[in-house]
Amino acid sequence: MRKEECFYLGKIAKKFSFKGEVLIYLDTDEPELYENLESVFVEHNKHLVPFFIESSSLHKNDFLRVRFEDVNTEEDADALVGNAIYLPLTMLPKLTGNKFYFHEVIGFEIEDQRLGVFGKITSINDSSAQPLFEVLNGEVEILVPMIDNFLVKIDRENKKVIMNLPEGLVEMYL
Repeated sequence: MRKEECFYLGKIAKKFSFKGEVLIYLDTDEPELYENLESVFVEHNKHLVPFFIESSSLHKNDFLRVRFEDVNTEEDADALVGNAIYLPLTMLPKLTGNKFYFHEVIGFEIEDQRLGVFGKITSINDSSAQPLFEVLNGEVEILVPMIDNFLVKIDRENKKVIMNLPEGLVEMYL
């Protein structure tokens, strides 16, 4: 399984017991969706390694207490602490309406109701306080804030993000 085919679920935060159990921090708004997983991919030396789950339960809201197959000691668990956890993209719940996953709109055209189509979304910058669509218009990169009030529609059928942007936002780049 390649990392591009997966989504980040969280990371192994710490060991939980002397029998090899670990606590996984779940980076999600709905941790209960991941309570009964059969397996996960653990990133180890830049490779995704499948780990099968013997038992798991939610622990203090954002954590999943997990016992992996063949992880039976504190030393085994120590080796996993700090590693990222991934699941296949196919396991993401389907979103409808104007809710979307960042990876799903990459490659979509972006259209302003006033200006029309003005580029293609190449990536999403979520390292700042406000996530931004990174849009390519020819050779020019345009940064568009992902603000709910600007978003009109996610048109999955036509692969378009339709927005109503303030006047001058796009024009300042062109």
